[in-house]
Amino acid sequence: MYEFIQKAHSGWAYLVLLFLFIAVVNALIGYSSKKEFTGKDRKLALFALIFTHIQFVFGLVLYFVSPLGKAVLGEMKNAELRLTSLEHPLINIIAIILITIGWSKHKKLTDSTSKFKTFAIFYTLGLVLILSRIPWKLWF
Repeated sequence: MYEFIQKAHSGWAYLVLLFLFIAVVNALIGYSSKKEFTGKDRKLALFALIFTHIQFVFGLVLYFVSPLGKAVLGEMKNAELRLTSLEHPLINIIAIILITIGWSKHKKLTDSTSKFKTFAIFYTLGLVLILSRIPWKLWF
C-alpha cells in the first residue's frame, strides 16, 4: 500500500503544479489586463483547488504509512528526514490553507479585478510555498 500511495502522491503532484501554475498565470493576466472574470476563470481556480485538496489527502495518508513521515518526526538533525517529516507537510498545509482562503474570498467579491487579484495573491503564495518544500532528491 505504501508504494502505491507514494507513487500516487508523487504523480498527482505534477497535476497540482500544472493546474496551480495555469490558475496563477490566468489570474495575473486577468488582473493586469482588467478583463471580465468568467466561468472559465472560476473553473481554472476551482480545479487547482480540487487538485491540491486531493493531493493533501494522498499526503496525509502517506504521512502515517511512510517510514519518512510520522515515524521520524523527532529527527531534526538530519535535514532530509526533517524535510519529509516536518517541513514538507507543515508548509504544504499552510499553502493549501492559503489557496482555500483565496477561493473563499473570491466568492464574496463582485469586481472582476478584485477576484483576479485575490487569486493572484493567494494562489501564488500557495504555489511558491509548495515549490519551496518539494523533496526534489526523492522526486527525480
